[in-house]
Amino acid sequence: MIVKTKKYQLSTGTYIKLAMFNLLRKQWWVFLITAALMCGAFFIWSIWWIIGPLIALLLYILFWLIQFTGVTQMEQNKILFERLSYEINSQQVLIKVNTKQGMPLRWDMIKDARIGKDYFVLIVSKAQLVHLPFRIFNTDNERKFLETILKRKGYIKAT
Repeated sequence: MIVKTKKYQLSTGTYIKLAMFNLLRKQWWVFLITAALMCGAFFIWSIWWIIGPLIALLLYILFWLIQFTGVTQMEQNKILFERLSYEINSQQVLIKVNTKQGMPLRWDMIKDARIGKDYFVLIVSKAQLVHLPFRIFNTDNERKFLETILKRKGYIKAT
């Protein structure tokens, strides 16, 4: 079965939000380092044991926010933010600009996938992701087919 979706354009705000959420979900240990450094205040009290790690955490988050914002401005990544349609089967996801131009994305190139409240996210790298809202699928069966593929490939847990 091949799932053909409607055309969809990823907004830059949605991309930045999804990329930041994915990064913070993968690098949760940064918060543990911040908390561990803040525990230094228990041994030698100084407000700088609290302020220093918080500033470092804020700068870390700001760094990645600037990186993801920069991705939206780069010429080679403009394709991510054009109106695209997708053809999904069990071998690949074909990202199509029009009927003649497209790029195959094999399932082994995808690092992770997630199902949100009303969307799928296929994560290729820290800065590249494919956002598939449920509304671009023509039928509910197509959405369930993609969910089945993701379960079979081991990207999401079977419930």
